[in-house]
Amino acid sequence: MTRKADGSAGDTDYGTIGSGYTDYRRPDPRLAQFIADALAKAKTVVNVGAGAGSYESTAAQVTAVEPSASMRAQRPAHLPPAVDAVAENLPFGDDEFDAAMTTFSVHQWSELRTGLREMRRVARGPVVVLTCDPDLVRDFWLYEYAPLVLDAEARRYPAISEITETLGGACTVVPVPIPLDCTDGFSEAYYGRPERFLDPGALQACSAWSFVDAATRDRYIGRLRRDLESGAWDENHGALREEPYLHGSLVLVRAVPE
Repeated sequence: MTRKADGSAGDTDYGTIGSGYTDYRRPDPRLAQFIADALAKAKTVVNVGAGAGSYESTAAQVTAVEPSASMRAQRPAHLPPAVDAVAENLPFGDDEFDAAMTTFSVHQWSELRTGLREMRRVARGPVVVLTCDPDLVRDFWLYEYAPLVLDAEARRYPAISEITETLGGACTVVPVPIPLDCTDGFSEAYYGRPERFLDPGALQACSAWSFVDAATRDRYIGRLRRDLESGAWDENHGALREEPYLHGSLVLVRAVPE
């Protein structure tokens, strides 16, 4: 496995795009509740691909795993330091934790099945994965403006069936509604706030934008800007500004041993 200069082990170099991540990717309490319910009051949890610590419960004893030094450095002071390791080789014993979790991470692993099996190995209870269903990614209105960005997203996210088949046991897949004022700035979080895509920092905090060059990005955002200024976006999608939730591609996978 090749790791980048700051330790990033997936297909994105967070040493390059990770600065300012926590300004835009703040955990949303409503999404956090879905995760907390799925963890079923586990007392010890390993958070794989933990990033800057989003969705880590302070009610549990959490061991965070994050290969990127730039992301580890952005963890807030109230959270414990993260272990420098990768999903595919977790430095823990079998059944060491009550549960394992990962959020917005599996699509960046170099060896998905190996990483999932490692999570299953170290957790004696539920394994919880917050991710996006690639079959639904292109249904988002942004595809009209930035097709190559969402093509990259759909290509990177693993099929939900691959996740459940690899984890085994009793699996449930629950759609997670995205609130209009979601504080976690992944692409669909801005479904009713399209002006957020005009902020370069917001784009940098969504890794899929790093898969298109600057000229393509500027062309996409330029068209969106023009449609916002002319009212064309609101004519086609303006009702979303009043929708309290979007039922998009976000899902929560939970697997427990049988």
